[in-house]
Amino acid sequence: MKLPSLREVGTEARLLLIGIPVFLWTMIPIYHMFLFAISPKEDAFSGKLWPDHPTLHNFEIVFKQQHYFLRDFYIQFWNSTVIAVSVGVLTLFIATAAAFSISRLKVPGGRTVLNLALFTYFIPAAFLAVPMYRTMGNYGLLNNHWSLILAMVTIASPYAIWVLKQASDKLPVELDEAAVMDGATTLQIFRLVYLPLMMPSLVAIGTYAVLLAWNEYLYAFLLLSNDREITLPVALGNFLAADDSPWELLMTTGFIYALPPAAVYYAFRRYMVGGLTAGAVKS
Repeated sequence: MKLPSLREVGTEARLLLIGIPVFLWTMIPIYHMFLFAISPKEDAFSGKLWPDHPTLHNFEIVFKQQHYFLRDFYIQFWNSTVIAVSVGVLTLFIATAAAFSISRLKVPGGRTVLNLALFTYFIPAAFLAVPMYRTMGNYGLLNNHWSLILAMVTIASPYAIWVLKQASDKLPVELDEAAVMDGATTLQIFRLVYLPLMMPSLVAIGTYAVLLAWNEYLYAFLLLSNDREITLPVALGNFLAADDSPWELLMTTGFIYALPPAAVYYAFRRYMVGGLTAGAVKS
């Protein structure tokens, strides 16, 4: 049996020295959120590592909407779901079509469009919130889900186009030429050749767009105001408006809201790394 060399042991040790603090930094807030969720109101701020009397009563209150701030919990959760899925679908449609046109069809001005799209990231998204608010107001879209959907698609699309274009460049052009020789149309090449080969990157970008919209707060706060139209992140912010904020219910709702993106990421984790880094290096 070959013993590991000192260099290999040193590499493993450095990885552990970096990995353990990062793991703890990530998991401690989640643990405290869960701790609040299973603690009675009077024990929420006790500072103990585990409550004396853990309970699931907070989850019951949330699921049964037995608090003023939770009266529209299911509607707001549904709003978040619809908006996130819509953003994911629209971003994929726009980015896939744009990447195919720029990379495979070589449309005139394609690279210029790509560079201009990436240039928008020089302006922080927070700075665009007020102009976006005025724009949506001019088109009568305020307090409408489409305002948030369009805003998030605008933010997600440039990066999505860039990633898919880089991944598309790695596909052999001979595949397109062979399909043309067999009589395939451009649409058939797109549907039968391009999309299947791009699936890992498409899953990664779709997941990225969905999670971006799912976690959005600033734009959702500005563009949506009706309690039955807002997303759950905005509703969670309303918990802090009370003089005696129900922190145990806030953390319970936040913990529940964090489960779907965690499940999505876990399900597609192998696509996320490979898809988002596709084209980062030349083979």
